[in-house]
Amino acid sequence: MDVTYNKLFKLLIDKEMKKMVFAKSVGISPNTLAKLSKNELVSMKIIVRICRKLNCNIEDIMEILPETREKL
Repeated sequence: MDVTYNKLFKLLIDKEMKKMVFAKSVGISPNTLAKLSKNELVSMKIIVRICRKLNCNIEDIMEILPETREKL
């Protein structure tokens, strides 16, 4: 997990917007919504659409997590 979208979901809660309503308004599929919920990578095109819909910047919806070293 290299990213987290916790900020996005907090923003949706603050706006009292349900995830599926949000996804439909942005035009993202249920599969993409699932990826966001699992903190998986999604395309920059999706991120831009989300930011435009919510009138925010990338740092308002996601964080890039520090790199962790795997133990051998």
